[in-house]
Amino acid sequence: MAEAQIGIIGGSGLYKMDALKDVEEVQIQTPFGYPSDALIMGTLEGTRVAFLARHNRNHTLLPSELPFRANIYAMKQLGVEYLISASAVGSLKEEVKPLDMVVPDQFIDRTKNRVSTFFGEGIVAHIAFGDPICRNLAGVLADAIASLNLPNVSLHQGGTYVCMEGPAFSTKAESNLYRSWGATVIGMTNLPEAKLAREAEIAYATLALATDYDCWHSDHDSVTVDMVVSNLQRNAVNAQKVIQETVRRLSENPPPSTAHSALKYAILTPLDKVPAATKEKLGLILKKYI
Repeated sequence: MAEAQIGIIGGSGLYKMDALKDVEEVQIQTPFGYPSDALIMGTLEGTRVAFLARHNRNHTLLPSELPFRANIYAMKQLGVEYLISASAVGSLKEEVKPLDMVVPDQFIDRTKNRVSTFFGEGIVAHIAFGDPICRNLAGVLADAIASLNLPNVSLHQGGTYVCMEGPAFSTKAESNLYRSWGATVIGMTNLPEAKLAREAEIAYATLALATDYDCWHSDHDSVTVDMVVSNLQRNAVNAQKVIQETVRRLSENPPPSTAHSALKYAILTPLDKVPAATKEKLGLILKKYI
């Protein structure tokens, strides 16, 4: 199977860039089923990269329907060590304007009934998650954004991403509650990805792309679908540039990450007591500890 050191999860527009060469489509089956879509493999800045359309290239999957475990496991199967998640978000702060980019360093979980672990079925593990984003990867991502001087785009390094269930957006009461918590942006997908990436020992960082202010803002009632779609398209163009520059920097100097050894002290179950079927299912994640 083809391999890639760097993975990108986001909209299908992210891999439609002229600089991406030797493109191939790879169908992957994991022990957790199929990922959201076939993965697109290509060479960018001399480095093999894997792209996945999070909601499927035809946007057929609700946030609650995403096969999070299959998506992250597929990246692990491809040899991905650094994973960048590009995501549309609503802004919870006046200073984070539509089209701005945020590289958050914290999450708040407001999801319900989402499986966000590979473990269970006879094996218990508790990863450290106080710092849910790989600081070094986030630094490379932020530096890449800053270096591009994108017009009408401000970079906000750090901040908190509220991950809500959806698919409906927040009520005004909820939106104001999250603001009172000091949260920066709100989205529906990144926290399960971040937890699973940590368990899979993959460094993870979020590129949060603001499309509009959440409903707390006085201007929100004047926001139309056309405005949001226009911002999504402009964000996609900007995100392509950021991904290309980030990949260039990562390929030249891949940073160390504590995520790459996240399971070292996390597994509580003696591995000789883990059921054989579970050990086989998680073989890719457990192999260096067996």
